[in-house]
Amino acid sequence: MAGADPLVAPVLGHHLTPALAAPDAPLATAEAILGHRFARPDLLREALTHRSAAHPGRKGAGSNERLEFVGDRVLGLLVAEWLAERFPHEQEGALGRRLAHLVSQPVLAAIAEHAGLPAILDVAPGESRAGVRRRATVLADATEAALGALYLDGGLPAARRFVRRAWATVMTDQAEPPKDAKTALQEWAQGRGLPLPHYEVASRLGPSHAPLFAISVTVAGHTGTGTAGSKRAAEQAAAQALLEILKP
Repeated sequence: MAGADPLVAPVLGHHLTPALAAPDAPLATAEAILGHRFARPDLLREALTHRSAAHPGRKGAGSNERLEFVGDRVLGLLVAEWLAERFPHEQEGALGRRLAHLVSQPVLAAIAEHAGLPAILDVAPGESRAGVRRRATVLADATEAALGALYLDGGLPAARRFVRRAWATVMTDQAEPPKDAKTALQEWAQGRGLPLPHYEVASRLGPSHAPLFAISVTVAGHTGTGTAGSKRAAEQAAAQALLEILKP
């Protein structure tokens, strides 16, 4: 079980420093990052396994996709709980925008980077050479999978401790409810008398249980693209990419 003292510092501003971690001990490193000693290390091993390195049917060697499914739900619950505590007078709309930002792919990927997860992910050699460890989708998925493993091994208290430590800086920095990228892009276009943004599915890759959508959005001759595991998330990523082009 985790000790009383935190093993890592908040992310997004401070690197998580694994306590007594060794580069040849990814499970020990992951335990230090998460602040929890696993009774079921196979869960953690699975959370660190990218689908390219999975061995179906072998105990503890499946990909992290199932744990990602669990972790996504756990993260949403714990962030919603935290937001309700922190902003007792805000209504659902504002809280929902805050939550969407805090569980978004860019935030999850940043947390994974600062935590040091890329170095300990189990990825097939070919995928590793292709840079898959640094892809935002892979890092976001790994963060959710690690949280799913943490919840299944240590319950909500262990998961809550990690979330409140790792998301502390980004939560504190969120003074006002953010606008989601699609809303912000629509307001940008309307404020200039331009047609509304046009979204289009550029491609759909991957199996049915783990699709990857590429979406493009165009406004006034400018185009942004985004990829994610759902159309909605890919649209948000595309809108954010275009906003960064339009508002340097």
